[in-house]
Amino acid sequence: MNLRALITVVSTCFILVGCGTLGTDFLGKRGSPSKAAPLLVQDEQVVKISKPIAETEPEDIWVRIREQLSFHAIEHTGVVAARKHYMGQKNYMPHVSKRAAPYLFHVVSEVEKRGMPIEIALLPIVESTYSPFALSSAHASGLWQIMPGTGSDLGLTQDWWFDGRRDVRDSTTAALDYLEALHADLNNDWLLALAAYNSGKGRVLRAMKANEKKGLPTDYWSLKLPRETRRYVPRLIALSGFVAFPDIWKIKLEPIANEPTFEVVDTLGQIELAKAADLAQVDLTTLRAFNPGHLRWATAPGNDHELLVPVGAGNRLKKAVAKLTPEDRVEWQHYRIQRGDSLIRIAKSFGTQVKLIQEVNHIKGSKIRAGDTLMIPNGEAWASSLALASTSSVRTRRGYKVKRGDSLYRIAGKFKVSIDELVSWNSLNRTAYLKPGQKLTLYVGET
Repeated sequence: MNLRALITVVSTCFILVGCGTLGTDFLGKRGSPSKAAPLLVQDEQVVKISKPIAETEPEDIWVRIREQLSFHAIEHTGVVAARKHYMGQKNYMPHVSKRAAPYLFHVVSEVEKRGMPIEIALLPIVESTYSPFALSSAHASGLWQIMPGTGSDLGLTQDWWFDGRRDVRDSTTAALDYLEALHADLNNDWLLALAAYNSGKGRVLRAMKANEKKGLPTDYWSLKLPRETRRYVPRLIALSGFVAFPDIWKIKLEPIANEPTFEVVDTLGQIELAKAADLAQVDLTTLRAFNPGHLRWATAPGNDHELLVPVGAGNRLKKAVAKLTPEDRVEWQHYRIQRGDSLIRIAKSFGTQVKLIQEVNHIKGSKIRAGDTLMIPNGEAWASSLALASTSSVRTRRGYKVKRGDSLYRIAGKFKVSIDELVSWNSLNRTAYLKPGQKLTLYVGET
């Protein structure tokens, strides 16, 4: 029995319908699916499927999401192509599940608070495969891939110490605010809002205006939009279908506990991340994963000193930071450069290292000028966390053209990525031969 036949078995009906939009009336509330008709899509088949509703709070957050889905009913040629794209990547959803585990509960909760379609919580899969460290070649960053200018417009902090586009809570709030505004400005149509999130509101409005002049429909499917945007929304819809019916699509969703994953702690002042991890008794890499917005070895010296820690570690950190003396924290000294000084000499005199002085004073190379003032931080454990901050946690998209003699093993080793990642990123068959001139997409760490 083929896949479409399987859908037919679990479907209550097939409906051929006219054109319409995904308005708020179509969206089902949690635990009570919408009784309204499915989305009306011009000249396309829509599958209306009955989903069992759990009577108690589900243990797996994928089940919690499944109870509220609505986009999965949309069937369109673009969705078919998107589904094929994902299904060609055997380990894609298990990989995404692992990435999403620390963040999905928070995002789902925030989406529910606003009464938005639950599919919005899946959008970071399309944007970043749920990696807050993701950085595109266009400098979009974080789970929601927010551009620097958009981040500024949305009030996100972006400075040397902290990037709110990478912060889990700040970026989620900003992205949902932005999507709600787009939804309100675009006829309360979520598909148009999503298209605008990808390509910009102005581009979508111009496409709608062009269709109006020609007497054509102005729904998402009818608009002339960039290729990326034409793929963007269908991919979210395809993901909705996978979560709705993973067994039918033979998609493996690794269970994720339907419970909070982090607690918020006020550190009462600037603190080194390595020291905070030690006090909280958590691994430094784990602390970084919950606090990707912190760009340096320590929290910012300003007024905001909150850190996220895994559930259960909050009280330990709260009690420990309350006992810290000023000497235990990051202290700053100002030093005026004297004639004949060198970074090596200054670092030795303060018991620190040249790399740290260069880092905090934005110095490239070793050249310094007499009369300038340097900021010298005191601290015990900056070296390890500074090193961690400069590792390949942040990945940038780049292209690669296969050369004669290349193999997945050789390319993975060259760019310090895994073979599974190469296969997933490029929808490759692990046993297939690479061809010279073949173009691959890679997400590589900063070098």
